[in-house]
Amino acid sequence: MSQRFEDRVAVVTGSASGIGRATAERLAAEGAVVVAVDRDGSGLSVTVEAITGSGGRVEARELDVVDGAAAAAMVDAVAADHGRLDLLANVAGVLRFAHATDHTPEDWNLTLAVNLSGPWFLMQAALPHLEAARGNVVNVASAAGLVGQAYTAAYCASKAGLVMLTKSLAVEYAARHVRLNCVCPGQVDTNLLADFVFPDGADPRLLEKLLPLLRGAAPEEIAGLIAFLASDEARYVTGAAWPIDGGQTAG
Repeated sequence: MSQRFEDRVAVVTGSASGIGRATAERLAAEGAVVVAVDRDGSGLSVTVEAITGSGGRVEARELDVVDGAAAAAMVDAVAADHGRLDLLANVAGVLRFAHATDHTPEDWNLTLAVNLSGPWFLMQAALPHLEAARGNVVNVASAAGLVGQAYTAAYCASKAGLVMLTKSLAVEYAARHVRLNCVCPGQVDTNLLADFVFPDGADPRLLEKLLPLLRGAAPEEIAGLIAFLASDEARYVTGAAWPIDGGQTAG
């Protein structure tokens, strides 16, 4: 495999499972020093074991991304320990399916905190370090941040917010040589969707576009796009919201 990230330092949130784990593994396989971040310590241990077993370089840091002070401290500590920060991949996320009138305040607040505020806290802390290294950010948004999707009002709001946050910062930091992009997956075979059930009384026709003609993506396929956007091959790509959704947003 090519070594596009040799000796570069990459922070990957949500690394305990799914897209986050696949991304951490892919970047490590391409030479990055990966800082695997998640609040799930046991899941992080599995990720670290897989990467080290393949000869990669990785360290684990437990963090709940909704804690802004802890997120900033973690970013600064990584930059201090390694002398640089080249990549921030914000992958951690939550998803709740419910009728709009059944979304609880707790669900709403948690969804926006993890999917939008968490990436913001991390980016805000990381930007000075990324500017010094001419690094970049890749955020994992969603097809649900580009088109409406029934029964996921909070999720759609949070991911649409992340898309526009990415675009805003991409414009602000273009002259500072920091690129910011996001990927927008559709259906992905991860634990996030493993327990999906229709809300009581839901109309399945409203979710037909969630289920593309193709099978759902594997986490490794999303990780491949993240690696491309983070690499020098994408030098001229910034402010993009890149769908990888089997055609969900094509129509």
